[in-house]
Amino acid sequence: MSALLGVLLAVAVLWKGYQLSRAPSDLPLRSVTLCLASAALAFPFGTGPGTRAADGLTGAGAAELLQNVLLLCCVYFLMCFYLHSAALDPVRGRRRARLELIPLAVAACLATVSTAATPPGERGGTYDTADMQIPGVAGFYLAAGLYLGYALAMALWWTFRYIRLSRGSLATGLRLTAVSMAAMVLADLVRQVFVVVRWAGGPDESPLLVGANLTLSIAVPVFVVGVSYPGAATRVAALRLWWRHRRAYQRLRPLWSALHQAFPEDELTRVPTRPWGDRLLLRGVHRRYYRRVIECRDGLVRISPYLAPPDADGDRSAPPPPGPEPSGGWAPDLAGRLRAALRDHAAGEPAPSRAAPSKAVLLPMPAEDTLDGDARQLVTLADAFHSVPSAH
Repeated sequence: MSALLGVLLAVAVLWKGYQLSRAPSDLPLRSVTLCLASAALAFPFGTGPGTRAADGLTGAGAAELLQNVLLLCCVYFLMCFYLHSAALDPVRGRRRARLELIPLAVAACLATVSTAATPPGERGGTYDTADMQIPGVAGFYLAAGLYLGYALAMALWWTFRYIRLSRGSLATGLRLTAVSMAAMVLADLVRQVFVVVRWAGGPDESPLLVGANLTLSIAVPVFVVGVSYPGAATRVAALRLWWRHRRAYQRLRPLWSALHQAFPEDELTRVPTRPWGDRLLLRGVHRRYYRRVIECRDGLVRISPYLAPPDADGDRSAPPPPGPEPSGGWAPDLAGRLRAALRDHAAGEPAPSRAAPSKAVLLPMPAEDTLDGDARQLVTLADAFHSVPSAH
């Protein structure tokens, strides 16, 4: 579980850091990034090697103090995310965030003073093994735990408000975050009660305490997943769209190549600054896809005078009838006529149709009147065109 949490934190920090580099003035995003970065920095101090390294460099108890102060910063930045997101006036949001630094600083100072007041031999223990009857130890855990509970409870309250206003992946991420924070608040409350119980001479072990520790170990990874889920879901959707556009771009090649050979002057010329990036990166693939769709559509308009089907008397000069073509089996028929039309055009034959190209009905009307709807029809035609043998 510890290794999994470390991996989740590292991935989440890298992802949010990348997003922040693209929008450095986004205060809510900056708060989430700092929240995850604080948690990631605190993580090594809770491991054996990290504890030994920190204590060896700065003295006993340093790792425990650093870990808890960083966790306090983590929940502070989480609270700042909601303050910046909810504030109608950014200035008020920043002012409230600065005011919330006061309880954070008080808690961090009390934890530091409590650590300094604890005999060196009693520092550095974990919550389960610490001697809570020593005032410095009890003060340390009370100061850190009370602020932790306060900040998490405030963030949880804002999360519940946002869930009602959210939809889709954002709502799912907020629900995961709310469940994890509610679990952490409950576990923190149990732990604070047992700090007082143990300070008063009560038992060090209890099923409630075991349950609280188990709840914390599960809630923290769920929290990281919840914070990262909306962005990850958006990225997955973007990758799916990238893959569809890339496949459609490749499937359009036979149709585009034939039309480009007939009308090379219609190419939308653009030299990419990074050829490999233009082929592989999300924006580059989308740009090439839409350019190919437009070029195919323009080419079909140019060749359309050659495509008018003959009427009952074999006359091709009449304009095509209005309205979409029948939906069933239109692509193979049009692909065959397109092959013949391109041969006639290449041979210099005059266009048999006097219909204006803009009035030629080439494709069935798509279900949605969008460029992507046209693209799906073009892909269907391109597949049929590829399967029609070319005459020599």
